[in-house]
Amino acid sequence: MKRNAASERVADTDSAARQARRTVGRPRTLDVAQASLALMLNLVRLGTATTRQQLERASEHGRAVVADRLATLMEMGLVEEGDLGPATGGRAPRQIQFRSEAATVLVSVVDQTSIAVGVADLAGRLLIEHHEAAQLTQGPEAILARLVTLFSWMLEEADRPAPWAVALALPGAVEKAETAFAPVPVLHAVQSWQGYPFVERLTTQMKVPVFVRSGVQTMTMGEFRAGAGAGTAGDDMIYVKLGRSISAGLVSDRHIHRGAQGAAGMIGHARVGNEVLEAVAGADAIAREAQSAAEAGDSTYLAQALARQGEVSVVDVGHGAQLGDIFCVELLGRCGRLVGEALAPLANMLNPSMIVVGGVVSETGDSLLAGIREAVYRMSHPLVTRDLQIVRSQMGASAGLVGAAQVAREEIFEPGLLQGWIAHGSPLQHPDFVRLLQSLHQPVQPAKTIGGGP
Repeated sequence: MKRNAASERVADTDSAARQARRTVGRPRTLDVAQASLALMLNLVRLGTATTRQQLERASEHGRAVVADRLATLMEMGLVEEGDLGPATGGRAPRQIQFRSEAATVLVSVVDQTSIAVGVADLAGRLLIEHHEAAQLTQGPEAILARLVTLFSWMLEEADRPAPWAVALALPGAVEKAETAFAPVPVLHAVQSWQGYPFVERLTTQMKVPVFVRSGVQTMTMGEFRAGAGAGTAGDDMIYVKLGRSISAGLVSDRHIHRGAQGAAGMIGHARVGNEVLEAVAGADAIAREAQSAAEAGDSTYLAQALARQGEVSVVDVGHGAQLGDIFCVELLGRCGRLVGEALAPLANMLNPSMIVVGGVVSETGDSLLAGIREAVYRMSHPLVTRDLQIVRSQMGASAGLVGAAQVAREEIFEPGLLQGWIAHGSPLQHPDFVRLLQSLHQPVQPAKTIGGGP
């Protein structure tokens, strides 16, 4: 019996609905392949599984799938076969290694008075670095032009593969991006930078993703991964940067704590009497007190430095303290105690294994560090301070670059982001990043005229 057209349309609709119900929630073949590629790359990269047998167990995929995914990763240049591993009753297995040299990461720390740049590999290892004086007050265009010039020079000097990302550290708080590649506004506190699309311009010129963090957060990561905290800080650490501004970085359970808007650790704004902390214990505050003491003759050493140089700085105060100048010793000890009083509540809350003190003020000597220790130990719970170490930074200016390299590594290989680019070969071909570049290259549309005016 023939079916009429209406019944045929109903039948087709029912069939399509049944097919839709069968496919709801089922991953597509491409999605499954990308997920398994990303999983196996991270297993190898992190050293969780380094042989085919280990990958089969860790990924819960069969031998054929593991072999296929490894072949793909090798073709992409991301993994390679290494030496034979230890035998466990049969033939020794061949080790699988991550190729950290497959691409380059560019890193930079822009501070109030300096620029640092470096080149790192995909494992987050800093290979070369360069530091030079600069002033944020030069304006964003001058800083951007200098950054691009330094990056180009370093790529030529290092003779490295093309970069996959830039990791940038900036002073002050850096807001969290809405998505991995979304540009973020930067440097609200510097008037000449207001509204300038610094990250967008850098992305356009370098044609790679730009990941931005605050300077103190990258310094914290650098010290935790490769400096004073490496292997000794346990899972929790506080890093405090003492310079013109004062801020802290918090590591909790081995992860940096950024806060809801990315502004965690702004302890320089804590109240100390009628002032904020950085107004009485920051580098500029110390330099002002030192200048007044030199002019009043309260410090022989500082008076001599003033006569010799025409001004005194926090560095002179440090030198004076190391030479036994009483005023300098007392000034740094008092500033240390003020910093320690601001850190004690953080220590009670986080219960860190270590507090690392960095920044230009930390380099003034032991008087400041002694003041910090005295206040933290006095104001914190005995259980918190029982095994707490308070030490000076081991990495100095390199900490921010090392931490920035860690930021880039973590962003590039974050499982969700990795799954988005692994089938395309690099983060530069991630669909979201391709769309971002296209949007940044679009010409600015003329404003629409309202009300029929010219």
